[in-house]
Amino acid sequence: MRYDALVVGGSFAGLSAAMQLARARKKVCVVDAGAPRNRFTAQSHGFFGQDGVPPLQMIAQARAKVLAYPSVTFVEGSVVAAKADAAGGFTVSLQGRDAPLSADRLLLAFGVQDGLPDIDGVRERWGTSVLHCPYCHGYEFSDRRLGVLFAAPMPPDHALLIAEWGPTTLFLNGNADAIDGETRQKLQSRGVTIEPGRVVGLEGSAPDLAGVRIDDGRLLPIDALYVAPQPRMGSPLAEQLGCAIDDGPFGPMVRTDAFKATTVPGVYAAGDIAMPFQNATRASSDGVLAGVAVHRSLVFGA
Repeated sequence: MRYDALVVGGSFAGLSAAMQLARARKKVCVVDAGAPRNRFTAQSHGFFGQDGVPPLQMIAQARAKVLAYPSVTFVEGSVVAAKADAAGGFTVSLQGRDAPLSADRLLLAFGVQDGLPDIDGVRERWGTSVLHCPYCHGYEFSDRRLGVLFAAPMPPDHALLIAEWGPTTLFLNGNADAIDGETRQKLQSRGVTIEPGRVVGLEGSAPDLAGVRIDDGRLLPIDALYVAPQPRMGSPLAEQLGCAIDDGPFGPMVRTDAFKATTVPGVYAAGDIAMPFQNATRASSDGVLAGVAVHRSLVFGA
């Protein structure tokens, strides 16, 4: 079967796009590798009507609703290669699967994966007590002891924002020159403690956090630590297809126009790989726009 559209990635963006295409009665195939970015967290917060629901549960429910449309096919697997084909569309190959899939349009929604600081104890607490977004998880740690681990591109004054949720320590992690006098004064005026020492590990019964160990041996009590992960593309497909990649404020981004078309005709991108500021709500919204745009291109031509 040749599909009207093939969606690579079945999380918030990909399923939202597939829903629009399904409701337009197009033949859609969604391929998903089963590793959404937010799989490490127990609850998703701030999503309209879904506050506190586990993200994997949200994805499973959304998938079931999309698959209720007869024109939708779902394939579990990883797309390892994609190329333009002689029919004017695209053919993709899946790992461990002999038969390729083909479609007239290709929508990339495979998301990003987070590169975490190389500090002992971070990985096993990621999404629980080691956090990224205060709007996603800050409320649950209200008035508790909070830490911010400085690392570019996060500006040091990010700690001013975190201090909205509780008493905050900024860990410069050995980067004593990262803040100037004016920034230091602003931080101190908000009650932010500045710790210049290098962080060597996190301690406590994971996934909970009891404190941050400094290289001079001190253990500073902390209940939650905010870090700046380094997002990386969840798949090399965009580069493989020749899509332009831009340097975003937090990592690489697939370049798209206002209607989510990439620089390669017939290829669209949505979600975390195509937005500078990311969360589940925005990914879903981006997927809706992409799905509508893909449908319109099928009607009016790319």
